Amino acid sequence: MNAWTLAAGLDFLAAALHVGIVLGGPAWYRFFGAGERMARMAERRHPWPTVVTLAIASGLCVFGAYAMTAGGHFPALPLAREALMAITAIYALRAVVPLLLAPLMASMRTRFMIVSSLICGVYALAHGMAWSA
Repeated sequence: MNAWTLAAGLDFLAAALHVGIVLGGPAWYRFFGAGERMARMAERRHPWPTVVTLAIASGLCVFGAYAMTAGGHFPALPLAREALMAITAIYALRAVVPLLLAPLMASMRTRFMIVSSLICGVYALAHGMAWSA
């Protein structure tokens, strides 16, 4: 397995977890740290939590498809190099910015923000390492 395949696997894993959250309902929104407001909206069957969560899952699937292209497993996608640079940067920014803002903003000091920032850091490293492989 090459490094891009590993990066794609992480992208697809994250997408699958987001779909699982939708299927798991309010308890899963709470467990994964989406916040009480999202969980309550899911309890009331408001469409917003589903729309947001599935939009994130869709974006992560696109990230995975681009990584699979780089790994030679999918046909070429448009602007693959540029897209993969942007994807790597998105993960890196998502990892670093909340941690930098944490001393200034209480909303960045939640367990969800810290844990998800660390996870995004791992994803950024996986994508970054794929560039050098």
